Amino acid sequence: MSKPEVMEIVHHLAEEAKILLKDNFKGFYLHGSLAMGGFNPDKSDVDILIVTYHSLSSDIKSKLAKLLLKTSNTPFPIEVSFLNEKDLSTWQHPCPFDFHYSEFWREGFEEGMNPNSVSGFDPDLAAHITIVHHRGICVAGESIKATFPNVPREDYLSAILGDYCDCLVNIKEDPVYSVLNMIRVYWYLKEEVISSKYEAGKWALKSMPDEFIPAIKKIVGIYSTASSEHPDIDFTKLYDLRDYIDGEVQKLMSWYGT
Repeated sequence: MSKPEVMEIVHHLAEEAKILLKDNFKGFYLHGSLAMGGFNPDKSDVDILIVTYHSLSSDIKSKLAKLLLKTSNTPFPIEVSFLNEKDLSTWQHPCPFDFHYSEFWREGFEEGMNPNSVSGFDPDLAAHITIVHHRGICVAGESIKATFPNVPREDYLSAILGDYCDCLVNIKEDPVYSVLNMIRVYWYLKEEVISSKYEAGKWALKSMPDEFIPAIKKIVGIYSTASSEHPDIDFTKLYDLRDYIDGEVQKLMSWYGT
């Protein structure tokens, strides 16, 4: 499926959301790999932020859950957070959100889970909003600049480093995500580049020590294909790569005073 075909589905979802939200719709925005050019239709999520003027009612949340149950995984998973203008007007970290959908919640929603239970505060929103500012796409509604606050750099760092620490310990369970995400955190700390996982992998192939290039090439190759199988990964090499990246990250963090 080409990017124009994916975007056609995204635009359809935006129109459906506008119909449900009516005059409470402010904007529909893409972040993540689809916005940054690294989208793999066989593996990637479509990452969305939807902003409203006011908080959502329980009835509207239930209708949105039904819409997303129907739309997500046909053919790719959707992850979306609903934020309201009031909560964005004065930045706080973690940032509050009104409602959230991802495939993690599918079974609960199918079984009638109260949609009000999927709201709260999400530290990852500091990263999502930063990416929207730098690389995001406004699909419908008001401009990105008019909608989102500027996230302090320390909050963005807090968000990406939290995920980075998870990757250090999860490399065996999810080697492709973990390695590429560690690389993009390293690249950001080194050169302040906000990138997709795919872009980070391609950068690493040109920039990392030669001894790690075969392992990185393997990971980038798996990410770029439809297959989710990776029986021939040499985890000894990946652990060496992980340790090298973490050593460099720790040096950079000490320079930043983090």
